[in-house]
Amino acid sequence: MNTSIFETYESEVRSYCRHFPTVFTKAVGADFFDEDGNKYIDFFCGAGAVNYGHNNPTIKKKLIEYLESDGIMHALDMYTVPKREFIETFEEKILKPRGLNYKIQFPGPTGTNANEAALKLARKVKGRHNVFAFMGAFHGMTLGSLALTTDKGSRRGAGVDLDNVTFIPAPYMFPELDTVAYMQRLIDDDHSGVEKPAALFLETVQAEGGIRVFDPEWLKAVRAFCDKNDILMVVDDVQVGCCRSGDFFSFERAGIVPDIVTMSKSIGGYGLPLAITLFKPELDIWTPGEHNGTFRGNQLAFVAAKAGLEYMLENKVDEQSKSKGEIVSKFIEEKILPLDSRLEMRGIGLIWGIEFENIPVKGLADKVIEKCFENGLIIEGAGRKNSVVKIMPPLVISEEELKEGLEIIEKSVKEELAKL
Repeated sequence: MNTSIFETYESEVRSYCRHFPTVFTKAVGADFFDEDGNKYIDFFCGAGAVNYGHNNPTIKKKLIEYLESDGIMHALDMYTVPKREFIETFEEKILKPRGLNYKIQFPGPTGTNANEAALKLARKVKGRHNVFAFMGAFHGMTLGSLALTTDKGSRRGAGVDLDNVTFIPAPYMFPELDTVAYMQRLIDDDHSGVEKPAALFLETVQAEGGIRVFDPEWLKAVRAFCDKNDILMVVDDVQVGCCRSGDFFSFERAGIVPDIVTMSKSIGGYGLPLAITLFKPELDIWTPGEHNGTFRGNQLAFVAAKAGLEYMLENKVDEQSKSKGEIVSKFIEEKILPLDSRLEMRGIGLIWGIEFENIPVKGLADKVIEKCFENGLIIEGAGRKNSVVKIMPPLVISEEELKEGLEIIEKSVKEELAKL
C-alpha cells in the first residue's frame, strides 16, 4: 500500500486520511474497497454527502446519459436544461407539497458558500452587522461561516479576528437557562453591550457539535422570538437535510418555516458539489452579480440532484431514515450502553452519537474510531474534544449491513474498554 506520494507532496492540512490510512479504489452502496481488496462498511457517508449511497445506479445512469449526450458542463448562471429541470423538481415535489415558498440561489459548490450567501443577504436586508449563533455550531470554514463556528481549532486557522457574531449558549449546555429569554434580555437591556442581530443562525441538530438534537418546542420559541424582534431565522441544513433527520428538512418536525435555509452535501445527489440558499421572496434584494462564483452552475450536479430527489421520493428514503434510526437506537441502548454506565447516546433519524466524555480517558472515542477501522468500519468523531463516535451511514444501507456495522462498533468498544 503506497501512501508516500500523499505524505510527500500533499499539504499537512489533510485530515480524514490520517484516520483511515489506506488507499481506496471504489465504493458501492454502503461499502468502500481499498487497493488490497479489503472491504469497509461506510458509517461516514462523505460527511453526509452521499445519503443515497455510493455510485447509486439510478443516479449514475442519468449522469452517464447526460455525459454521452455532450450536454453542457459549465455555464456559470446561464439558463440550461439541467438547471431548469432541477428547479422544477425541487419546487413541485419538495417545496410546494410542504407549503414552502422560497426563491433558490445557487451560491457556489459547498455548504460554506450557501452560508456566506445567507449571511451577506441577511445583513443586507436588515442593515445590521451582528448575528446570533449557538455554541457548538459548525457552519463552514470560510471567514463569514467560520465566524459563526465555535470550535477553537477551526477558528484558530482564520488568522484574523472573527467579528460581528454573538454566541448564545446552546439549550443543552445549561438546562436551567431559558436561552430564548436570555436572547430577549440581550436585546432589551441597554447595558447588555450586544447589538441587535440581523439574523439568528442555527442547526436544528448540531452534528459536529456532538449530535445535539434541539427540541421542537424550543425551535418554535426561537421562531417566535425572531418574529417578535424582526430577526431573520436561518437554518443550516447542510448536513442534516435531505432526510438525514427523518424529514427532508430537519425543521419540519417543529412545524416552523425559517426565513432562510442553506443546503449542500446530499442535495448534490451523487456526492457532486452543489449548494443552495433558499429564502422568502421578499428577501430577494440582490442586484445582478452581487454574489457569484465560477462554479455556481454545476450541470452534472443538477442532473444528479434531480435524479436524487426522484429516487428519494420513489424509495421513501425519509421513512427508511426513521425506521433504520430505530434499529440504531435500539442496538445502542441494548448492546453498547450496558458496556459502561458512563456512556450516553443521542440522535434522530439516521444520525446518532455515542458519547464517551464521561469516561476519563483521553482520546477514548478516537481510539474506538481507529479500532473500528481495523475491524472494517469507517466512522468519524464529533463533539467537544471529539468525544462522540458519530454514526451516519448512507440512508439506503440495508438493514443487514447496518446491523453488521453496529456489531463492529460494539466489538471495538469492548476491545478498547478492556484496556482500561
